[in-house]
Amino acid sequence: MAGGLVKYRHLSRDSAHRQALLRNLVTALVKHESVHTTWPKAKETQRLAEKLITLAKRNNETSRRKATGILYTPHDLLPKLFGELRRRYADRPGGYTRVLRTEPKSTYDQGASAVLQLVDGPKDLRYAMTAAAVARDRRLGRPSNELTLLNRDKVLRYRGGKAAEDAFEGMVERMAAMRLDRRGGVDAPLPKQPAARARVAPRSAATAAAGLRKKYDTKSPSASR
Repeated sequence: MAGGLVKYRHLSRDSAHRQALLRNLVTALVKHESVHTTWPKAKETQRLAEKLITLAKRNNETSRRKATGILYTPHDLLPKLFGELRRRYADRPGGYTRVLRTEPKSTYDQGASAVLQLVDGPKDLRYAMTAAAVARDRRLGRPSNELTLLNRDKVLRYRGGKAAEDAFEGMVERMAAMRLDRRGGVDAPLPKQPAARARVAPRSAATAAAGLRKKYDTKSPSASR
């Protein structure tokens, strides 16, 4: 509609190409539980992925037919969608996916990039980052701040009680063993670099000019004859 609000991102594609792109991305998301793409594509795929998991939670014949029309490989992914993922998000009212911004892919491709992932899964980045923050605070002997505690409650809210807390503590211990510093890298001592070879300092311009004058001002024996 001319002059109206855009209801969705067109992604510089016609309708058929856009639907094929989103189906391909959501199929990869269900299979791998994490995809790296551009920010606009991730946001549009997130909408379709949320609807797909809602269909899985209904778990009836109609929802299975609709999910079959979305996934490119339904025979391989429907058991996972209506089995593992449906049980994982049975108590979660919504928000089954998360989009995290990342650095551009390269120097020549500065488009906004993002990671789209399923929450509460094995590739949940917020879960790992929260465990690393708790491990760093314990190693430094200080209490975790309010934001870290809030993130800890978020990542454990729908994971399953005591077993989830034990798994989180296990990851914290593994992170502490890695000795992560504030920037996320390992602060172990760096390997010793080989000694640099001694270099002879170049002569200055004045020294070089003086040497040339001495060479050409001195008369050779043949010239004195």
